[in-house]
Amino acid sequence: MNILALGALGMPEMIAIFLVVLLLFGAKKIPELARGVGKGMGEFKKAKDEFEREIKEGEVEGKKEWEEKPAAPDSIASTDTDHDDPHHGEEDKG
Repeated sequence: MNILALGALGMPEMIAIFLVVLLLFGAKKIPELARGVGKGMGEFKKAKDEFEREIKEGEVEGKKEWEEKPAAPDSIASTDTDHDDPHHGEEDKG
């Protein structure tokens, strides 16, 4: 049976996890571990917020550049590229 399929952890599971952590690390190390986890979560949140801010700034900047870009005139945006072909206009002498 998959643990994730059962839903959230209940009180007995939380107590068992706490007891295992207490046995592994001892009572004196638990506050240090909690501080470390808290700092790590804070750094993660800070990095996530910074990343989201940069993405939003990039969107705004890209939208500005797109709106400010002048449209190319029709004469420059020609799609006729045959003028560079030296054989253009010659019939096939097959």
